[in-house]
Amino acid sequence: MPSDRLLSVLTCPQCPAGLEHTRGALRCANRHTFDIARHGYVSLLTGHRRAPSADSPDMVRCRASFLGAGHYDPLARTLARLAGELAPPDATVLDAGTGSGHYLAAVLDSLPGALGLGLDSSVPALRAAARAHARAEAACWDVWQPWPVRTGCADLVLNVFAPRNGPEFARVLGADGALLVVTPTARHLRELRGPVGLLAVDPRKEERLRRALDARFRLDRTEPLEYAMRLTAEDIARLVGMSPTARHLTPAELRDRTGRLRTPVPVTASFAVSVHRPRRPGQ
Repeated sequence: MPSDRLLSVLTCPQCPAGLEHTRGALRCANRHTFDIARHGYVSLLTGHRRAPSADSPDMVRCRASFLGAGHYDPLARTLARLAGELAPPDATVLDAGTGSGHYLAAVLDSLPGALGLGLDSSVPALRAAARAHARAEAACWDVWQPWPVRTGCADLVLNVFAPRNGPEFARVLGADGALLVVTPTARHLRELRGPVGLLAVDPRKEERLRRALDARFRLDRTEPLEYAMRLTAEDIARLVGMSPTARHLTPAELRDRTGRLRTPVPVTASFAVSVHRPRRPGQ
């Protein structure tokens, strides 16, 4: 059951009204009603089309296995450390495109009184996100659309490998809030691009990030994070399976390509972790 504190954050996606609990659902004063799934997340996208890029059950399973093996733990620790510096212990944290809630859970561990809300359009991912942490809530929503969240309610917004809705980031953040964004660099997973056929990082990614955020945010700082992983064939299969490359390779092709590798393979993990602050008038 979503917490009472969550009700101070969410709004009805069909009108400006607040929401309240009623018989396994949330309902506004205008009687718009949204089911609470038995897995614990709130279905706010009722009557709306699901985003076509939402993670499939297979992608979610691969991500859970890969992240559970600890390969991206340095990134989770970096986000947790920065969250502890940027937000108060009782912060409201919004995670745009939360996936399974893995990084939101790490951040909540560093903020002992915080509430976390993860937004995602993938039902299989939300089932995991709703149980990722005792103080994590999850709601089904397309983050490209205006969010069903109160203006200025958030102390911290997370955006980890997810779509960037600059106007909504700015609207939901308080004046002293911060936006944490993670993007892969051009060196990320470079050893696997040729042998496995991983999609390359868009060379215009930084330009697109600036275009999405510069009108409403100023860049406070960027922390590079790069380290070496040693991945087995099974690790690589899960890594591919959780990424957009999975939509371009058949299982047979993936088995054939990973089978040719001499494992474990040294693979570079390379990220840019950037902190952004809302622009004040005149900035």
